[in-house]
Amino acid sequence: MSSTGMTLVTGAGGGTGGVGRTVVELLRGRDLPVRAFLHHDDGRAGPLRSAGAEVVVGDLTSGADVARAMDGCRRVYFGMSVSPSYLQATAVVGAAARAGGDLELLVNMSQMTVSQMSLTSTGESAQQHLHWLGEQVLDWSGLPVAHVRPTVFLENPLFRILALGTIRRDGTIRLPFGSERTSPVAAADVAAVVAALLTEDRKPDVYELTGPRAQRIDELAADLTTALGRPVRYVDVDYDEWVRHDLEPLGLPQHVEQHVATMARLHAEGRYDRETDTVRRLLGRPPATASDVFSGWLAAPGGP
Repeated sequence: MSSTGMTLVTGAGGGTGGVGRTVVELLRGRDLPVRAFLHHDDGRAGPLRSAGAEVVVGDLTSGADVARAMDGCRRVYFGMSVSPSYLQATAVVGAAARAGGDLELLVNMSQMTVSQMSLTSTGESAQQHLHWLGEQVLDWSGLPVAHVRPTVFLENPLFRILALGTIRRDGTIRLPFGSERTSPVAAADVAAVVAALLTEDRKPDVYELTGPRAQRIDELAADLTTALGRPVRYVDVDYDEWVRHDLEPLGLPQHVEQHVATMARLHAEGRYDRETDTVRRLLGRPPATASDVFSGWLAAPGGP
């Protein structure tokens, strides 16, 4: 790292896959000073303090809260849960970073769908449009920004809740992906990339992250059949039926539900058939496979 200044990590309380929390743990494992930004001072704060992080509590849409948290920080990781306020928070973080005047790097969590979008795109989710606009805002800011664009997290409800639930229930993966391929990436690998960007002299750039290979869901099912020693099969379901029968009963907030439903539809359109070597290049090792991650979940307490 080019300075010994404090690093601010937002979203440290959790979110999909707990990327922010894991980044804090990785940086503290290198004995680097970290300020962890949480929305609530609850049970998630204790382990962060025990790890040696300074914990600040606030609202990412509040300029006063963000400016206070960013004071003295030379590097920042910005990410937050799927939210209608995502663009507002992005603009606040960018404005606070500009006001500070001495930022070395801002690592921004985005998503790879942004690379296929434009101002006039209409087929993506509201959240994906907030990410696209957020990247524009940060690019306009003139700040040194590294955009991290994962395809889709393995910890996304599509996989961590829905697919895992039906595997446990009846040995099937019920998703409306058709025969298209996907390359989900593990949150732990994304967090490791973010930590590497924050601790190495990396230039502002776009870093697109995928799993080790794009594969059809029936190929993932075959891998799991081998790994688990019992049959797992893919059931390609009608999209509308899947939304009614599988997704809506989860009771997700409307903004989140619309985002997950859109991701499922975009999968069936081949939008997640992507492969990059970024994880291997930055970390010196291959990313985790979907089969490895699923096998780990299924081997945990409550597994089959």
